[in-house]
Amino acid sequence: MARWCYRHRLVVLLLWVGALFGLGAAGSAAGTDYANVFSLPDTDSKRAYDLMEKAFPEGSGDTNTVVWKVDGEGGASVQDASVRSRLEPALEEIGRMKGVGEVTNPYAGSQGAAGISQDGRIAYAQVTFTEQANGVPKELVEDVVDTAKGAERAGLQVELGGQAIARTQEPPQGIAEGVGILAAAVVLFLAFGSLFAMLLPIVVAIAGVGSGMMATMLISHVTDVPEVAPLLGSLIGLGVGIDYALFIVTRHRRGILRGNEPEESAVTALNTSGRAVLFAGGTVCIALAGMLVMNLRFLDGVVIAASLTVVLSVLAAVTLLPALLGLLGMRVLSRRQRRRLAAAGPEPEETSGLAARWSSYVQRRPRSVAAGALVVMMVLALPVLSIRIGTTDQGNHPDSTTTRQAYDLLAEGFGPGFNGPLQVVVDGAAPTGLVSAIESAEGVAQVAALPPANGVTVIQVVPTTSPQSERTDQLIDRLRDDVIPSADVEAHVGGVTAVFKDFASVTGDRLPYFIAAIISLGFLLLLVAFRSLVVPLTAALMNLIAAAASFGVLVAVFQWGWGTELIGIGKEGPITSFLPVIMLSLLFGLSMDYQVFLVSRMHEEWVHTKDNARAVRVGLAETSRVINCAALIMICVFSAFVLSGDMEGAMAGIGLAAAVALDAFILRTALVPAAMHLLGKSNWWLPAGLEKRLPHLAVEPREPEPEEAAPASGGATVVHGFVRDAEGTPVDGAVLTLLSKGGRQLDRVASLADGSYIVSVPASGTYLLATTAPSYGARAQHVVVTDEPLVYDVELAEGELDAVN
Repeated sequence: MARWCYRHRLVVLLLWVGALFGLGAAGSAAGTDYANVFSLPDTDSKRAYDLMEKAFPEGSGDTNTVVWKVDGEGGASVQDASVRSRLEPALEEIGRMKGVGEVTNPYAGSQGAAGISQDGRIAYAQVTFTEQANGVPKELVEDVVDTAKGAERAGLQVELGGQAIARTQEPPQGIAEGVGILAAAVVLFLAFGSLFAMLLPIVVAIAGVGSGMMATMLISHVTDVPEVAPLLGSLIGLGVGIDYALFIVTRHRRGILRGNEPEESAVTALNTSGRAVLFAGGTVCIALAGMLVMNLRFLDGVVIAASLTVVLSVLAAVTLLPALLGLLGMRVLSRRQRRRLAAAGPEPEETSGLAARWSSYVQRRPRSVAAGALVVMMVLALPVLSIRIGTTDQGNHPDSTTTRQAYDLLAEGFGPGFNGPLQVVVDGAAPTGLVSAIESAEGVAQVAALPPANGVTVIQVVPTTSPQSERTDQLIDRLRDDVIPSADVEAHVGGVTAVFKDFASVTGDRLPYFIAAIISLGFLLLLVAFRSLVVPLTAALMNLIAAAASFGVLVAVFQWGWGTELIGIGKEGPITSFLPVIMLSLLFGLSMDYQVFLVSRMHEEWVHTKDNARAVRVGLAETSRVINCAALIMICVFSAFVLSGDMEGAMAGIGLAAAVALDAFILRTALVPAAMHLLGKSNWWLPAGLEKRLPHLAVEPREPEPEEAAPASGGATVVHGFVRDAEGTPVDGAVLTLLSKGGRQLDRVASLADGSYIVSVPASGTYLLATTAPSYGARAQHVVVTDEPLVYDVELAEGELDAVN
């Protein structure tokens, strides 16, 4: 397929452009129909919701609030004629707007008087639109805001709150994505040094995310997709889309630098890194599908949107990317690289510099590296012990927003619980004793029983505490467990606050099963891929450590408020109830990507040499740069979602950025290799009986071996010489392994007492000669063999790091 896409690049490009324009046109014509369905079967709030639907079958549109306050100097009141003369005309004008169904006026009749605070300084009016928040035109909402704000004057503050109002505060769509892409572009340019190579991963990611977002818009018409799903889909889609393309482009460029033709290099890259991308993308989708274990309708829509975006990102990486590589040809390299290639010819791939030095350091001091990394992770994980799952509301918006100020004014004038009233719903008439019992319950500020409707009575209960307070949760439990049973009546506690409390409770109850499911899945995948019990056990433990540390960062920032106002994401509060499930899914998928990329290179080296120290050292030295570059791109993309204007999006962005940073820079670069050095050969242990029963899964097949050079007239030959240390002393028992360029073992011998050795060579050509000996560092070197025997002496030094790929 890669070769076909490379050769038919114009056809592939036209197909992708046509698909993007087609989905875009269909999405624009159909619009969106996102729905936040938080109701849960077999919960008290769901039963209350069902009775509410029976009482009020025709739901009205979105209700928002206009709140105003006088400064109170000189006994001023909202009842003053100077205040009424400004607010009443504004409310009447809002009521006449097309798309506004009803406006309540606190100055009209006895019912309106309930909209004025006891001190007379704060009042509110409710504006009900004819459509739900997503269906209200933004221009109409802006007209309402401008009209209400126009009534302000010195000493008179007017603010507005509600879902429709909050939409006017959202930054323009695409800002977070644009900033993330720009930051990723800088990282890619520094990594590649080529403008065209830098653009490739970005174009591929935009194609995958764009098609995924537009497809999600269409799917929202046939199933429940929450409003946050497209944001989370674009967040994960951009991250994995750029990273997957980065892996393939890196392999393609390396192939060209080694002397391959661009087409062959692209085909090889897709057949190796492309397969790894398919495996990684499938792993992320499986991890996302693990959320279905929670059996929550709200998460089902998130799974659909995020998985669809990941699938399309992988599809773009394995079809659109080879077409783009065909268009660019040699221009995927920088001009300097092309000039050097033309002048000096193909260059061997060498691992040197900081990555090699760090890998050597980890090998020499595994205990201190492991201890230091573990201490850092444990300190960062400490805040997770105080995590509180709940929900965010407009009280968590930044101080400067009108929705936050309206929220605070309502809490000031009518009590903290006014922003999150509860509904006690009775199937039939409510007994007088029930209303009295609720009024006398601890934590209740106000109670109002509405007239029965369709055989259902609704009792409005205003708590004394805010919706996010633990005492409000305790009040809900008190009403359900004590007050209602003592009244001997069938009643249920509902309302937005109760729904979110039930959602958090169900999430907490089912979370252990979800964690067990995704950890078990990861264990099985790595067990099959690497034929080892210890590697998947280590990976499972590392995933748990990464999750604890990243949630610790999340708690410190969003629950404790360390820097929330500084970075402009509002007031601290509980962690959104659905976020742990989503974050764990994404963290599991991304961690598996890095684990597979790191350990697959170690496993390849282990298969060739059976030297664990060398395998871990070489694997870390050769993969850490790409892993860190990929992680840096994801951190940029995820962190940019702080600018999304959405608290849940900001939480997910900061949490995932912290998770990726800790996973790549501490776990995969320090703790995992240090632990593998300490475990030694037991890393690769697998019972013989299990080995026979496990299926074989090649995550990333070996690159095709080059054809061996045709034998010269002399036929097969040998490489021989002596193995000595730095002082010239012969090394007895050193193991020398001759490998082909493709990594196949051709011969394996041990040096004699005088240090001499001789290995058989099947034909002339270039080979890799690897030498290992106890108490010495490993050594590997390319050797070029002609038709004559080659004399090659090997010098071993303690702690030496092989620099040959």
